[in-house]
Amino acid sequence: MVKQKIVMKVTMEDSKKRSKALKSAVGSPGVISASVDGDKIVVEGDGIDSIALTTTLRKRMGYVELVSVAATDEKKEEKKEEETKPVAWPYPIQVAPPYGYHQPNYEPSCNIM
Repeated sequence: MVKQKIVMKVTMEDSKKRSKALKSAVGSPGVISASVDGDKIVVEGDGIDSIALTTTLRKRMGYVELVSVAATDEKKEEKKEEETKPVAWPYPIQVAPPYGYHQPNYEPSCNIM
C-alpha cells in the first residue's frame, strides 16, 4: 500500500469538538496518526479511503473540506534497507566432513574395530 497524507479543513470551536474529530479520524481503517494544525486535521496512514473519511467526519462534525491528498516519500525506508548489507567474512567457512567419512591412511590401534 501507499502511505498517504490527507489534510482536511474542519470547523472546530472548542476542545470537545476537536477531540471528537480526532476520534472519528483515528477510527478509520488504515490510519496511523492524526494531528490538529489550527483548523485543519492532518491524517497519515496506509491505504486510507479519503472520501469515506471525509463523509464520516461530515456526518459527525458538519462542514468538512478535503484540502489535499498526497503520497508520502518511501525513499527514506529504502535507504535504510540499503544500509543493512550482508557481512562478507574475510576467511572461508570450514565445513565438517560428512558422517561416515574415512581417511585413507587411518589405521586403528585397536584390533576389535
